[in-house]
Parts: sequence; C-alpha cells; structure tokens
Amino acid sequence: MAWGTIRNVLKLDSPLLRDGRRATMSGDQSYSYTGKSRELLAKAGAQIGDKIRVETRKDGIEEHIDGILLPRIHGGEEDLVVKLKTGYNVGIMIKNVTSISVSGKGAEPHFTRPPLPPQIIGLPKVSILSTGGTIASKVDYRTGAVKPALDAEDLYSVVPELAGLAHVQAKIVSSIFSENIGPQNWSTLATAVEEQVKEGAQGVVIAHGTDTLGYTAAALSFALNKPPVPIVLVGSQRSSDRPSSDAAANLTASTAIAAKAPFAEVVVAMHNWISDEKIAVHLGTKVRKCHTSRRDAFESVNMPPIAYYDLAQNQIEMKSESLQKRRSVSDWSIRPKFDANVVLLKFYPGMSGAIVDWAVASGQKGIVLEGSGLGHVSETMFPALERAVKNEIVVVMTSQCIWGRVHMNVYSTGRDLLQMGVIPLADMLSETAVVKLMWALANENSAAEVKTVMTKNLAGELSDRRILETVHHE
Repeated sequence: MAWGTIRNVLKLDSPLLRDGRRATMSGDQSYSYTGKSRELLAKAGAQIGDKIRVETRKDGIEEHIDGILLPRIHGGEEDLVVKLKTGYNVGIMIKNVTSISVSGKGAEPHFTRPPLPPQIIGLPKVSILSTGGTIASKVDYRTGAVKPALDAEDLYSVVPELAGLAHVQAKIVSSIFSENIGPQNWSTLATAVEEQVKEGAQGVVIAHGTDTLGYTAAALSFALNKPPVPIVLVGSQRSSDRPSSDAAANLTASTAIAAKAPFAEVVVAMHNWISDEKIAVHLGTKVRKCHTSRRDAFESVNMPPIAYYDLAQNQIEMKSESLQKRRSVSDWSIRPKFDANVVLLKFYPGMSGAIVDWAVASGQKGIVLEGSGLGHVSETMFPALERAVKNEIVVVMTSQCIWGRVHMNVYSTGRDLLQMGVIPLADMLSETAVVKLMWALANENSAAEVKTVMTKNLAGELSDRRILETVHHE
C-alpha cells in the first residue's frame, strides 16, 4: 500500500500560498522578509518557494544549506526560513550568511486533487471527526505548517485506501492544538460522537493531536457511557510532509478498526513500533504518551494492548476477549458533563502543603495526588490534606510510577493518609484519575457519591492485580 500518499500529494517544490499567489519580495509583505535578509534575497532574485543555496560562515567554518525558501512568520528580521529535503524547517541567522543563490525556480502554486476512487456498495459507514492535529491536514507553505483538510473528498484523495474499507463521512468539530482541548471540548466531542452514531455510523474515528490524546480518550470513555460501536482516537507523530510520516498508516488502520472491530470501546490506535508493521490498539483509560516524537510513543500501562492491526495483512488481531461488544443504540445515552475544578498535584521532596490550601481556597472540588511509590506524600502535607478532606474536597491517590499500583496499607504514611480520608485508586493512571474526577463531580450529587464512583471500574480504568507482560521499548 502507498502509505506515503498524504505527503506525496503536495509536492515540496509547489508551495501553496495565500489566495493562490506566490509571495514575492515586492508583493505580499506579510509573508516576506525585511532588512538585510530582504536585501540579500532581492539581490539573488529569490522568491518564496524557490530552491535556494545559502552559503554561511561561522567561527571560520564555511558550509552551505540547500532547501526551499519559506515565508517568515515569526522572529526578527535577522533570519531566513528554509525547508530541507528531509522535510524539516530550519532558521538561518542572516549575520552568518555570505551569499544566497537560486538553484531552481518554484513552481506556480497548485493543488490537483486526484479523482475519487470508486465507491464499493455495502461497506460499513464510518464517521471521521477532526479536532485538529497533523493527521488530517495538508501542508500550507505560507507557514511551513499544516492546515485542516478534512472533508470526505480530501480524505479519499490523499488516502485512497479508505475507499476499500468504509463509506467515510467527515466532519470538523474543531481545529485547535491538543494542548488547548479541555473539558468543554470533551463535552462537545462526546455530543458529536453521539450524533454520528445515532445517524448510523458503525464506527467513529477521531483525529486528534497526540499531546493530550490520552486525556481525551479517558474523557470519552466515561462520557460515552459504554458506546455501542468502536470509537477510535488517532493521531500522527510526524507531519504529513515528512518522508517518515505515520499519518496515512494510522488513519487507514483506525478506519478499518472502526469499521470491522468486534468490540465497542473507546480506544487509541497508534504505531506499535517505528516501522509500518502493526498498529497497537490501546484501551482509552489505560494509555499514556511515553515518548515525545517516536511513532510508537503510546503504550498501554498495566495491561497489554487489546488488539493489533496488521498493516500488511489488513486484519485485526484481537488480544483480549473481555471487552464490550457491539450493540444497538436504542439503550444508549451519554453523560457528557465535566467539572474542571480539579487539580493534579505531583508530589516532590520539599513540597509544601500550602498548594493544597490554595486549591481549597480557589474553589477546587477535587485533588488528585500523584504520590511516590505505593502512594505517599510527606508528613508536612498532612495538616493541609486533613483540612481539604474536612472541607469535603475529594482527595484521591495515584502513583507517579508508570507501572504498578497504589497500596497504602504497607507503610504508616499510607495508613495515615487512608485514615484521614485520602482515597487510593489502585492502578489508575493519574491522567485518567483527573478526567474521571472531573466527570464524577459533574454527574454525581454529593462528595460521598463521587468517592464511591471513583473506586468503581467503569471503563477498564481499574484492573485486578496481574503479572505485567508489557514489553518496554528501549
């Protein structure tokens, strides 16, 4: 399969610029250069989108850089922005530049959408919802960044393999960086999923930035209240204009999982390894991003992935049988409310209880402690925690260790915390605990009910003690 389709549709020597025009040194000033950089580019006759060679000298060392001249949006006038053959953008300080030459003129801007692939009658209906991120995007060479490209025709044109997997319908729910997605967005997204499923979608794919993908997966796991079809969250670690992009493979696998998987769970589907072999399917309440940039950044914690998608064989390999099965939507209703008045406090040596007092004074209703080891914090924090519990603030304990579980009966520190009312959450991830506490506070009527809900296993967030079989990547 042509996993590189997304990046190949937009050629690196065909910049897409605002209003379909090329930005020149004398034209579109908002996307051009000023000062010395402008003078050198004008002298060379270089325009945005041209292939250029930049000769530099620094500390007596001479070198050259070849690439495509990009517009400069940020920074001062003393730099150039060039896209390398690798797909990376680099900034070059103009004070180190000795000369600039044009090695090739940029092509006129264009985007030719390939013809749509033939539609196969009888395929499952899959809805793809976009919240932002690089997976469902196209390259915008005004900025060297990516723009949303999520309608059905765009998706079919850049990933034609989708036409053989499902009848795809697409909708943009939002177009924001994942770090800006919060409780209100989770509620909106849950409602959008409900609409698509009740309109007949047999699976839903959610394109999402990877940084907070795990939080959104946990949020939907609770808000969607045991969904009747697969809900697959997917992202891309490498942007679609890079040769190593994982966007097409991830999107294709996620669509196949949404269309064909026998389970009805909220899951995250991302690369299992750095090569295009398998996509791992992680339960939405048990997954964490463990690497900043690798394709296989996501891992299931305290349990193995529930399934894999084999990219070569185009088939799902189930690894767990204890999953919710597909069912009718007739008995399904969502609970999409969240209360954002929750704080996550990571314990560290020397930490003051004053931050707990601040949380209470600022109106927080819940505190998630990420304690050391089996679930401990310093005794110096005890008075503040006691005050918080007496004020009916729900205080729960997770561990800052990645694997293992909280066990607060082993040492006296843990037993003292239990006695004052801190609730242990076994092997629940701290991220999942924050999201679940936000959800419980919005949907239960009292602190006592919230405490009860937090210790119940609702979406696989709590698991029995088991021998860990997870393979850790080096």
